[in-house]
Amino acid sequence: MERARPTTSRRRFLKGAALAAVPYALLPDTRAGAQTQAVDYPGAEWQPASTSNYTVSNRPTSYPLDYVVIHVTQETYPDALSIFQNPAKQVSIHYLVRSADGHVAQCVREKDIAWHAGNWDYNTRSIGIEHEGWVDQPAYFTDALYEQSARLTAAICTKYGLPKDRAHIIGHYEVPGTDHTDPGPNWDWTRYIRLVNFA
Repeated sequence: MERARPTTSRRRFLKGAALAAVPYALLPDTRAGAQTQAVDYPGAEWQPASTSNYTVSNRPTSYPLDYVVIHVTQETYPDALSIFQNPAKQVSIHYLVRSADGHVAQCVREKDIAWHAGNWDYNTRSIGIEHEGWVDQPAYFTDALYEQSARLTAAICTKYGLPKDRAHIIGHYEVPGTDHTDPGPNWDWTRYIRLVNFA
């Protein structure tokens, strides 16, 4: 019995194989909204702030990292992301933690200086973490938010050799010159520092 000739030619097959060998980075990503930036914290989603809202740097070479600054957004998670992505707002954060499930978004690379503390010296020497919610609505401070944020803070402290204590993990209200009150009186610092140390 005579075999049927394949419909795909050898030449066409080899061209396809050559194309498949081209690194994916050189090809356009066809997925809608695809993010190509690598994150510093595994499991975080890259949601970049506007490049107008932070300073490119090379920390910790250019500036030592001494603090993690804890914030509360006073906004919903999607509205906070929109603010960081709006070049007119002149504000950003390294990480944003969602209330409902503790999902972490990274908006600025750790090596770069996010504009979050309202104090340039502290901005250069800290990594900022925003938490979805309002200072006077403790229901936003869910178990998932505390646990995922604590894991993130613990990873940052380990990476940069920061002690996991209240001298190095501070609230926005503790930054000199600030007029902010976050994370506010409903933030459970004892619980949070315990979670950071056991993460």
